[in-house]
Amino acid sequence: MSDEVLFDPSSAPTPPEGADEVFDERSDLEVERDEYRDALQRLQADFENYRKRVARTGDDVAVRAAAHVVDKLLPVLDALDLALAHFSSADNAELDSLEAKALVQARSLFLDILKKEGLSRIDEVGAPFDPKIHDAVAHVEGDGGEQVVDDILRAGYVWKGSVLRPAMVRVKG
Repeated sequence: MSDEVLFDPSSAPTPPEGADEVFDERSDLEVERDEYRDALQRLQADFENYRKRVARTGDDVAVRAAAHVVDKLLPVLDALDLALAHFSSADNAELDSLEAKALVQARSLFLDILKKEGLSRIDEVGAPFDPKIHDAVAHVEGDGGEQVVDDILRAGYVWKGSVLRPAMVRVKG
């Protein structure tokens, strides 16, 4: 190999004076820009999370407020159920009366509207006893097997997945 030098740094042109400062200033600006971009992205993500949390909280408040109103209407449903039971146990002449038919229709309409909004009844005889949805107020001896609902003394209600009022039941078993 020859001792020939291909590039002599001393023969390279020198950069203009202040070029290093311009390069340093540009890289500082790029770093600052990237920091601002990151801060903006974090701020946008925080705001989006805040917006979602506020929407969830608003929905929860609306569901609880509606549940409170429905809870106050349950005695009306109970009264309509008792009236229906009275007409069902009476002779057919009373059940065929115009008042009885109007009462049955009003109860059905009222219950259908509440069902469409998220109310469901707990009134299944023969269902396994569940202390989360049933309030046992009486007990009847059974065959020693699983405890089941023998009779519904007062219907219970579930509002959008949570028990609004447990069913008052007689348990068998």
